[in-house]
Amino acid sequence: MTELVLAMDGPAGSGKSSVSKAAARRLGWAYLDTGAAYRALSWYVMQRRIDPTDSAAVVDALPDFDYRIGTDPDTYHVFVGDHDVTDAIREPEVTAVVSAIARVPEVRSFLTRLFRDIVARSDREGIVVEGRDITTVVCPDAPVRILLTADEEVRMARRSAELTGHSAAHVGEALRRRDAADSRVVDFMNAADGVTTVDSTDLDFEQTVDAVVAVVQKETHV
Repeated sequence: MTELVLAMDGPAGSGKSSVSKAAARRLGWAYLDTGAAYRALSWYVMQRRIDPTDSAAVVDALPDFDYRIGTDPDTYHVFVGDHDVTDAIREPEVTAVVSAIARVPEVRSFLTRLFRDIVARSDREGIVVEGRDITTVVCPDAPVRILLTADEEVRMARRSAELTGHSAAHVGEALRRRDAADSRVVDFMNAADGVTTVDSTDLDFEQTVDAVVAVVQKETHV
């Protein structure tokens, strides 16, 4: 596994993806969005007209799930087979079924192995890995582990700004449902032992990136 790993967890709308990507650029590291794999699998399940609540059918589909993701923060794309699903996996229809699929233990084990393999094959000095259970399950021994969070109202406002064409009320309710469902599987609202909390409620984007990079520099002396 790449020696320098920043593991970052956090709730929906906390800015994990954008902040992680910016921090990776700043550090010259690779970047891995683990949530994209769960979303891509959800997209794949929907395309195959599999009931996302049918755990056995979802598990049966795993061997044929041809997933690829870029780890260069400047050329980031997600593919399922020949399909570029980078944008499609962010649609609300996909978000609505992610939690049902992500709570299946066999799915989590399958994707965790995939994530660790991607990290191990990274050819950069370090890699920023972000998601829901990175600090506790995927990379529990990472030299830097951060929980990025913010007040719910702030997170809802940020997510609403990302999803143009959707009402704030709809986005807020979807965010609450996603966090509530996912929290039954993994605790991403509270920092585990040894995990540093970065609260971005009162920080703008650049300040949040600065705070994350400062933690990395303190822990790794890069």
